[in-house]
Parts: sequence; C-alpha cells; structure tokens
Amino acid sequence: MLKNIPEVKLGIVAVSRDCFPIGLSNSRHQAIVAAYGEGLYECPITVENEKDALAALADLSSAGVNALVVFLGNFGPETPETLLAQKFDGPVMYVAAAEGDGDMINGRGDAYCGMLNCSYNLGMRHLRAYIPEYPVGTAEEIVEMIRQFVPIARAIIGLKSLKIITFGPRPQDFFACNAPIKGLYELGVEIEENSELDLLVSYKAHAGDARIPAVCAQMAEEMGEGRYYPDLLERMAQFELTLLDWAEGHKGAREYVVFADKCWPAFPESFGFEPCYVNSRLAAQGIPVACEVDIYGALSEYIGACVSQDAVTLLDINNSVPKYIYDEDIAGKFSYDIKDTFMGFHCGNTPSCKMCSDCAVKYQLIQHRLLEPQGSEPDFTRGTLEGDIAASDITFYRLQCDSEGTLRAYIAQGEVLPVATRSFGGIGIFAIPEMGRFYRHVLVQKRYPHHGAVAFGHYGKALFEVFKYLGVGDIAYNQPKSLPYATENPWA
Repeated sequence: MLKNIPEVKLGIVAVSRDCFPIGLSNSRHQAIVAAYGEGLYECPITVENEKDALAALADLSSAGVNALVVFLGNFGPETPETLLAQKFDGPVMYVAAAEGDGDMINGRGDAYCGMLNCSYNLGMRHLRAYIPEYPVGTAEEIVEMIRQFVPIARAIIGLKSLKIITFGPRPQDFFACNAPIKGLYELGVEIEENSELDLLVSYKAHAGDARIPAVCAQMAEEMGEGRYYPDLLERMAQFELTLLDWAEGHKGAREYVVFADKCWPAFPESFGFEPCYVNSRLAAQGIPVACEVDIYGALSEYIGACVSQDAVTLLDINNSVPKYIYDEDIAGKFSYDIKDTFMGFHCGNTPSCKMCSDCAVKYQLIQHRLLEPQGSEPDFTRGTLEGDIAASDITFYRLQCDSEGTLRAYIAQGEVLPVATRSFGGIGIFAIPEMGRFYRHVLVQKRYPHHGAVAFGHYGKALFEVFKYLGVGDIAYNQPKSLPYATENPWA
C-alpha cells in the first residue's frame, strides 16, 4: 500500500421528497448498504428538508465520512439534496433508484425524473458532483457505481490536501516544463518553491544521519548484488532522507506532498550523484518526484497514484521506434502500425517494480557527455535506474495549465510492448492505438510539453471523471479513425 495518498471513508445518505413515500427511499438505500458490505457508512437521517440536510451533514462529519453518496430513493427534494453537495467538505456522488419493487402505484419513486431536477439545481448553484454515465439502477448496479466512485474520490480528496514542493527554476531551454501556477490555486493545490541551495544545505545537514545504514541496506536488497554502485549508496540514502524529512517538515497545513526538482545541470556535480534512483524509490512509496521542476508532471503523477493505488512514473514522449525494430519484433505479432508506437524514456526515475528484472543503477550517458571529461569514467553522473520498462497495460495522461492559464488534459490507454529497446535509460516501447494522429492533433496541436505521466494499468475511465470533476473543459483522448479531430485535414 502506498503512503501519501488518502483513505476514502464512504458514507451514503438517502433523500426523499415529502409527497413521496419516505419508506421507499429508506428500504431502497438499506438494500444498497446490505449489498455493499463493510466500508459504507449509513447515515441514519433521510433528508426531506433543509434542517434534515444540516443534521445529516453533522452526523456524517462526526462519523469521519470524507466522500458522500447521495441516493435518490424517490424523486428527491431539490434544494436539500443539493445543499448536501454545497456544504459537504469532500467529493459527492449522486445516484438514483430504478423502479422494480412490484407496486407501480405506491411503490413508484420517479427518481429517474428527480435526477434531472437534481442536476439542474447543481448547475444553478455552480456545484460539482460525480454523476455516473447512467446514474439510475438497482441496489447491485448502484453498488458497482459506488465502487467506481472510490478512486475518483480518492484523487479529489488527495488534491485538496496536496502541496507541491519544488527546488530550483525550470532548466534553461526546457520551458516546456514551465507553466503558470494559477491552475494549481484553482484546483486548491498549494505550492512551495525553493532554491537548489536550500536543498543542498539540508542535504549536508543529513551527513552522518543514523538512519543512513538502514536505507543503504534497503537499496542493496532492492537492486541485488552487482546492480548498484556500493560507494554511492550512502550519498543516495542521505538524499532520500533529506527529501523525506523536508516533506514532513514542510507539509504545513497539508497532508500530502510531491516534489518537482531541478535535477541538472548543477545537481550531479554539487551533490555527487544523479538523483534518479532516489526519485524512483520515492515514487514507489507514493511520493512522485518530477524531473526538471515539472510541477504539472508531479501533479499528474499524484492523481494517477491516487486513482491506481500503485506506483507511477513520468516519461519523455521521446523517440520514434526504428523501422528495423518494428519489422523484427512488432509487425505481424501485434496489431499496431509503426505510427502507433513510440519510446517513452527518462534518465532513471521509473520505480524498479515497473522495470524488467535486469534493471540496474547506472550512469546518465547524456549528462556524462555534457559534464564530465571526454573519455573519463563516470563519476558524479552515476545514480540513474536504467533498463527496459516491463510489459504492461498503461494509461498515458497529463493535466496541464496552458499559457493562457486554462487547465486542459489528455488521456490515452495502451501498453508497453515486450520488445527490447536496444537503448539506454529507463525506457520502453509504448503502443497506443492511433498514436500518430493523437501525437499530431493533441500533443502537437494543443502544445503539450514533452513529459507524460504513466499509470500502469487502464485507468482512463476514472481519470476522465476526475478531470471532469475538477472542471477541466478540454479532455482529449486518442480518437478512433472514424472520429476525426477538429484540426485533422479530411483529405490527408
């Protein structure tokens, strides 16, 4: 289980319009609670009026509920049921009962109609809520809807208490990682920006920390003999403890922390190693560390960690797959065109649990060329985690604030292919249906940066609902050929 992500404490409250039988709403919501089992708190108050709504909210608060299901067992009272969303301090979901109790005279609830008025009133009050694709169902169907709400709620709760901690400005010529922080405040995310010198001072203060040997032992065990530099362990362990202590000491009023650090060019020479392996270890704990001070990369990673409850990574949408690799290992074996494939790469921040078994701590080839004498053995450019990323279903996605200060996002599902990259770094061959068109008409056309977050599994449905809940108006995806992009030339 990852640290640094919230636990969802679900509650359900039934609502009833006073001219409909309250018993109908009660019996129907009790059936949901019974079908759900443990983990769903049942509010004892059925809301018919505004005072009921306030009493229910007080009860839910005392029970520690942080994600709420509002159930229309019948038509529902429009004002009280929307006041629940207005005054509840957390994500709210609305669902409605399907008919089917047998009696269509005294047993008809009309919640199908009530959901329309509920939605209308939420809009009138400018309130956000999660409403499933088809929000009307039997007890068993609503239970499944609630289960799909949990990862969405987890992400929304996490963002409300998230702080992004940065070290250093965005690197020169990497302005793609630079974006207005206005969008963070709109989301309710806090940011703390620091100098690289602040980090270096704190790192030096951790020299000789009594916890270092234990962290060194963990690193050695994780990597295995012959797959790390023994002389680097103490420095890397010292840095890991520095970041963890900084997170704990600088949370302030927030509960969760992610980092966005400047990792080059000054970092390796000043600290004596590359930070990538340490970054990978923190990501495996649910504390993403975005490269190149990519604040929206860190934000995106955190959302993915909350949704998937698994380690995530941040990669460059890096290079095309050479035709010889495609011809040898992909054509005829997988149903992808060469334009559906690309290589996702970074220096070594992907957690080892998502890498092939032969991954190892190595040196950063590009930085070695740039920073160390030509022909010399790598020294301070060591510390990356390199190897091919293991085959897996993936979701490639990003939440970004554009140059106009508008939040937008993209999501694309695909897979990492079990194909050797023949390259360096933490790298994999990714395949996404219609990637070529998506690359041109979303990533290029909408001016997204080169970094994309990766969740290991297909989480597009939940991510889409998270972005909708956050009020993101432009959520792009890899559209099928039958659905052209607005900027796609129809004669191409």
